[in-house]
Amino acid sequence: MFKMPEQFTTTNKANTEALLNLANTAFAGMERLAALNLNAARELMEGNVASLQSLASVKDVQSFMALNANQAKPSLEKAVAYSRDVYEIFTEIQGEVAKIVEAQVSDTQKSVNGAIETASKNAPKGTEGVFTAVKSAIAASNSAYDNITKMARQVSDVAEANLAAATSATIKSVGATVSKAKKVA
Repeated sequence: MFKMPEQFTTTNKANTEALLNLANTAFAGMERLAALNLNAARELMEGNVASLQSLASVKDVQSFMALNANQAKPSLEKAVAYSRDVYEIFTEIQGEVAKIVEAQVSDTQKSVNGAIETASKNAPKGTEGVFTAVKSAIAASNSAYDNITKMARQVSDVAEANLAAATSATIKSVGATVSKAKKVA
C-alpha cells in the first residue's frame, strides 16, 4: 500500500524549507551588496571632494600631471577592489544556492527512487520491464545532471582564474603607466 499523502506532505515541507533557504540567501546577498554600494558611494564622494581640493591648489601643468598620475592608481585599485567584492558576494550566493539546489535534487532523487521501488514491488507481474526502463531513464537523467553540474563548476573556476589574471595585469599596467607619467612630470 502506498503512503502517498505522507510522501506529498514530506516533499511539500522540504520544498517549502528549500524555498525559504533560497529567499534568505538572496536577501542576505542583497543586504551585503547594498552595504558595499553605500560604502563605495561614500568613498567615491569623499575621494571626489579630496580631488577637487587638490585640484584647486594646482598652479601649472606639471603639478596637474603629477596630481593626475598620483590619483590614477589608487582609483583603479578601488574600482578593482569594488569589482572583486561584488564578484565575491555573487560567487558566495551562487555557491549557497547551488548547495541548496543540490540537496533538494538529491532528496528528490531519493524520493522518486523510493517511490518507484515501492511501486515496482506492488505492481502486477509482467510490468518489470516498464520499471526497468523508468529506472534506466532516471539513472541517465541523474548522470546528465551530475555532468552538467561538474561542467558548470569547471567553467566557474576558469572564469575566476581569468578574472584574477586580468585584474592583476590591469593593476600592473596602470602602475607602470603611472610610474612613466611621474617621470615625465
